[in-house]
Amino acid sequence: MSLEYLLTSLIVILLPGTGVLYTLAYGLGRGWRASVLAAVGCTLGIVPHIAASVVGLAALLHTSALAFQVVKYLGVAYLLWMAWTMLREGGALDVTENKAPTPPMRIVTSGFLINILNPKLSLFFLAFLPQFVPATAPAPTLTMLGLALVFMGLTFVVFVGYGAFAAATRAYVISRPAVVTWLKRGFAGAFGLLGLRLALAER
Repeated sequence: MSLEYLLTSLIVILLPGTGVLYTLAYGLGRGWRASVLAAVGCTLGIVPHIAASVVGLAALLHTSALAFQVVKYLGVAYLLWMAWTMLREGGALDVTENKAPTPPMRIVTSGFLINILNPKLSLFFLAFLPQFVPATAPAPTLTMLGLALVFMGLTFVVFVGYGAFAAATRAYVISRPAVVTWLKRGFAGAFGLLGLRLALAER
């Protein structure tokens, strides 16, 4: 495995996207433990895309306009729903000291759905992983799986770091209701813009 692959993967993972926003929201709204669960869900959401890419199923999304559009608009609807949950009471950014805990499985499942409903991820892995498989590799598929596992591990570590940072600032946020209001609007707007960007995405 090359240093180039590790650095490229880190750059891709560090770029703010839906998974990062989701993990940050739970770190701010529910604390570090919830942000770790969010990171787990987002990381698991990568698995089906990696599997599809490795076995070549991602090519279907690239060649079939209908398949791509169906997955894309499911993802758009989910991102818009996430934008709404950021604004409503009891959502991921409901930052108060005393509130009913969110079931861990719900946090993980929502993070999983955020990534699984993004068809661009399958196409990304289909284009990204083969670039780092040596032409002389005796088992290219196994090599791709190894690269994918490293990418998942890096994703989890980076997202946990984002969540820890958000959780560390939680006390500051709780004590300032005006900050909470603007954070809710900002996160909702970000999810809405990501949904719009996905809606405009082409194969």
